[in-house]
Amino acid sequence: MNVLITGSNGFIAKNLIEHLKRDEDIKLYLYSKKDSLSILEAYVKEVDFIFHLAGVNRPENINEFYTGNSELTNTIVNTLIENNKCTPILLSSSTQSELDNDYGKSKKEAETLLIDYSKQSNANVYIYKLPNVFGKWSKPNYNSVIATWCNNIANDLDIEVNDKSVELSLVYVDDVVKSFIEKLESKNDEQYFNIDTIYQKTLGEIEELLYKFKDNRCSLVIPNVASGFERALYATYLSYLSKYNFSYSLNGHQDDRGTFYEILKTLDSGQFSLSTTAPGVIRGNHYHHTKNEKFLVVKGEATIEFRHIITNEIVSYKVSDNNMEVVEMIPGYTHNIKNTGDEEMVLFLWANETFDQDNPDTYFLEVQ
Repeated sequence: MNVLITGSNGFIAKNLIEHLKRDEDIKLYLYSKKDSLSILEAYVKEVDFIFHLAGVNRPENINEFYTGNSELTNTIVNTLIENNKCTPILLSSSTQSELDNDYGKSKKEAETLLIDYSKQSNANVYIYKLPNVFGKWSKPNYNSVIATWCNNIANDLDIEVNDKSVELSLVYVDDVVKSFIEKLESKNDEQYFNIDTIYQKTLGEIEELLYKFKDNRCSLVIPNVASGFERALYATYLSYLSKYNFSYSLNGHQDDRGTFYEILKTLDSGQFSLSTTAPGVIRGNHYHHTKNEKFLVVKGEATIEFRHIITNEIVSYKVSDNNMEVVEMIPGYTHNIKNTGDEEMVLFLWANETFDQDNPDTYFLEVQ
């Protein structure tokens, strides 16, 4: 399939292109504002589907709204009609097309041109009135507050918040791209479409989350970023980090036994840590009433011992990096771990709760 993408240097287009490039059955024709209209017309004659993503929303003069939005659309439509083609077209319009401003009116004109083209040629058209779109590669200090804030906060710059109660309708670029690609194979009597997942968030909520993402490197506490808006915003925030700032150091504890580093703390799923232990050294000799831990030796070898604090029954496990075996620390058993090898032992740990200095649920008691 031959597919044309206009506005190919734009934020949404870049994300769409990267998805479509993985499909060997698709040949992409890319048009940007640096190209001539003759190139656009030649591409339009060749392709089987058009993603019309080109548009102007920050012009130097008002006339550019119409040149870049409705007139460009008119060029595409006229080329198709003159060549007796009924190529499907997907248009990225805006919710502002319902407003009485020049940007909105130029977008509305583009929508009308596509609807008339569909009536005349019986071609499928897919019009998306997109709200605020966010995600990687959106240009900061342009027309996206999320792009600007992500860029500024990730790079230690100030942000400006006039009214934290202002609510935005937001869609994530990956959701937009997924919905767009689905239209390549669909035939529909409808002409207007929405993204399934729309987030309603206030400026205050967005600001709070972004600063939590930034503070994670110091506090080690990560918000719930596994799904929904938080997942999408976190991915967006990370994409604005400087290439010299992808890493950060941990503050650990060191003594004669070895080292201990907390790595990550979650809001509801505990924390991850790492320790090193010198040969012959024993760590632990404590028990928990409720807290659970998982131990995984990733370098070296060790013996993990347990003793039931009431029955005094002893259980031991020999573990090493030759066998990736997780050992559970069971409530009611005092436990320890001894480096039985000749080199430093490295242990990866997970606890089901973050450490609470005021209520550690940790009680010293030797296993033997």
